[in-house]
Amino acid sequence: MSEATGPRRRWRPALTVSMAVGLAVAIVAAAFAMAIYNERAGQQEKLRQAEVQLRILAGSMAAPLAFDDRSAAREYVGAQSSNPDVEAVGAYDMQGALAAGYTRAGAPPPERNVLGPPRIVGARLVLTAPVAEGDTVLGSVYLRTVLESPGRRVMRYAGFGLLIVMAALLIAVLGAASAREAEAYRKLKAEIREREKAEDALRQSQKMEAMGQLTGGVAHDFNNLLMVASSGLDLLERTSDPARRDRLRDGIRQAIDRGASLTQQLLAFSRRSPLKPEVVDIGQRLSGMLAILDRSLREDVTVRMQLPPDLWRVEVDASQMEVAVLNIAINARDAMPDGGTITIEARNEPSGRPDGVGDMVRLAIRDTGVGVAPDMISRLFEPFFTTKAVGKGTGLGLSQVYGFARASGGEVGVDSLLGEGTTIWLRIPRSTKALVAPTPLVSRPRLLEGERQRVLLVEDDDSVAHLVEEMLRELGYEVRRVGDGASALEALRADPGFQLVFSDMVMPGDIGGLDLARDISRLRPDLPVVLTTGYSAAAAAASKEGRRVLVKPYRIEALAAELDAVLAGSSRPH
Repeated sequence: MSEATGPRRRWRPALTVSMAVGLAVAIVAAAFAMAIYNERAGQQEKLRQAEVQLRILAGSMAAPLAFDDRSAAREYVGAQSSNPDVEAVGAYDMQGALAAGYTRAGAPPPERNVLGPPRIVGARLVLTAPVAEGDTVLGSVYLRTVLESPGRRVMRYAGFGLLIVMAALLIAVLGAASAREAEAYRKLKAEIREREKAEDALRQSQKMEAMGQLTGGVAHDFNNLLMVASSGLDLLERTSDPARRDRLRDGIRQAIDRGASLTQQLLAFSRRSPLKPEVVDIGQRLSGMLAILDRSLREDVTVRMQLPPDLWRVEVDASQMEVAVLNIAINARDAMPDGGTITIEARNEPSGRPDGVGDMVRLAIRDTGVGVAPDMISRLFEPFFTTKAVGKGTGLGLSQVYGFARASGGEVGVDSLLGEGTTIWLRIPRSTKALVAPTPLVSRPRLLEGERQRVLLVEDDDSVAHLVEEMLRELGYEVRRVGDGASALEALRADPGFQLVFSDMVMPGDIGGLDLARDISRLRPDLPVVLTTGYSAAAAAASKEGRRVLVKPYRIEALAAELDAVLAGSSRPH
């Protein structure tokens, strides 16, 4: 690495210094150009001043030359000595002969004057002008003056030279500083690259550790659920006691429901499960959870509920709220290895505003467990964070609680003391909307053979298709199954006798469930289509288009209610 970066390290400072030298040369050239310009401008100004002085002299010499007053002429000529730059002055009569002269330095004025334009002789300016009175020329004057004194010229160029030297020194200093800065910047970039590599490696390590925690916890939970379902089915086959069979069926159903809840929890964490808010009587919902809480906790854990009858309504995703409460209760159970009490309480928290804005319902779940260390409280809601052993939890339970609270417009917090227990609380905004009465699931009577309606089932998974076919036949439908969208369209074109299409959404091929529903709407607008999926993002996409969606897993009662509602709607006169 040092060999590769060595030339670059040498090149960058050299480049900076060369740029500084180039800039210095440019400044020197600009300074000389300015000096030449100033010199020319100075000459023009000196010429103008000398011409003015010469005109004044010519005007004052008219009378002395007209009367041949040599004394007055010498006096006017001698008066020019007040200007230190004037070297020689001469006044000439009509014949061009010198009438009066003055010499400070150098050669005296010429004996005879020859009129001509101003001229520069060395460092001196020579001017001549006629002396006239009206149209009569009485003589002429001569003026020789210094353009610039040597001392002044030396000072001027010395000033420019000093300026150039200072600029060069400044540029050299800046160039050296820039070179050092460039070198420091290069080193900093190298350090940043090394740090980014280290951070990427750390993130990858943390990601793999989190994935290991997640997969281990999910496998552990699903193995427990599969164990309940598998052993329940084995025992169900070996017993004829109706009461025991009912208990076994309830246990299998509970395992399936918990598996569905775990899947929803994973989907919520991956942001694939949108919330479906509804107005909820929170007291009634929590009271209805007592049975599932008793089944989910150990026998040495007691659940107490303190729910006042006047609790305000809230608008939340009811299933997500139940999952959140169950997750908190399971964490509380694990924090009480020797048993204890879990208290679920709720109360209204008014904001004090007349319009009720800011009113909240506070739900708190308190345990009598070991408590949480202060340095861990801030991490409780982090995804994958868990204090359980590897493979004993996903680390997603409390992160789901946090996500549910924030998505519901509320907040969540923790109060804990080591050795005394923990309270996890949620504050959810009050809803003033009215409760919507749920539609009861009514068992439908089996239809006679002549009344059987025909359903086209579109499902690519053979095991799922077999069970759904059995449920549809149990509900009295005549079923034909195809495995993909293209086959479904061919079946509909060949046989127009189907009254309903029940299709999975995620299927192989170019035609998915939603595409199939659109094609059917164009092919047969009167034919109802019900879609089903376990992928919540797909369900949300279908719902946005107004499609009927039955989310997996579903019970036979929910399937019956959905199909009856669709068929009843399609049979109404338009």
